[in-house]
Amino acid sequence: MTTAKLVLKRAFAIQAQQLTAQLAGSRILHDVCLQIPHGAWTSIVGPNGAGKSSLLKALAGLLACEGTVQLLGQPTLKMSRRDKARCLSWLGQSQSVAEDMRVWDLVMLGRLPHQAWLAAPSPADHAAVEQALRDTQAWQWRDRSLGQLSGGERQRVLLARALAVHAEILLLDEPLANLDPPHQADWMILVKQLVAQGKTVISVLHEISIALQADYLLIMRQGQLNHQGACDDPTSHQALRAVFDQRITIHSIQGQLVALPQ
Repeated sequence: MTTAKLVLKRAFAIQAQQLTAQLAGSRILHDVCLQIPHGAWTSIVGPNGAGKSSLLKALAGLLACEGTVQLLGQPTLKMSRRDKARCLSWLGQSQSVAEDMRVWDLVMLGRLPHQAWLAAPSPADHAAVEQALRDTQAWQWRDRSLGQLSGGERQRVLLARALAVHAEILLLDEPLANLDPPHQADWMILVKQLVAQGKTVISVLHEISIALQADYLLIMRQGQLNHQGACDDPTSHQALRAVFDQRITIHSIQGQLVALPQ
């Protein structure tokens, strides 16, 4: 394959065509087509019930749907489960975990795609888990059980598990749930560090002002993708205001975009 073709394949982390999904007989995604840039942070935003989490699940292969999805230029239907698990890391909402599971063991689950069947964790696995726990400021809880943690602490541990995969693409559904403002700020710093390393981060966020700190926006309403574009593009701001019925305004305060109620 020529260098030009390799660059083209890498230009987009995820491409999707005509994604359509139903739940309980109702259509929740309507022919969604998108291209998510590689090596960037993309936020999915929109009103409640817009289909944001459904879209993220469809991209992850966790929601049955019609249409096609490509990861790094390769159709997901042609990828093995192991290859896909190495390529794509997932953090979902309200993930259920055993209360008595040790934090270290939970994060080690993120290394399963890299391990042979029933093989013991390698030094590389241990190093990846330690780094993920340190990056999420959860290292001090490594020997505690999940049942001993608060909601915010648990969320940071679950993020550590997603980081431990060392996947090229991270899909994060409401990653700021239960996090206080200082740890939300830490999360943004971490995401920007991941992007600087060449990772692709795709997050569903209700916090519009934080979503605006991303590189790109996917703006949804009623199961449709209304707009995709750069966060600093005025047309993105217009589309964002439109899906919220003109009830928000976008301002630049000290060089940072924020969303305020109208």
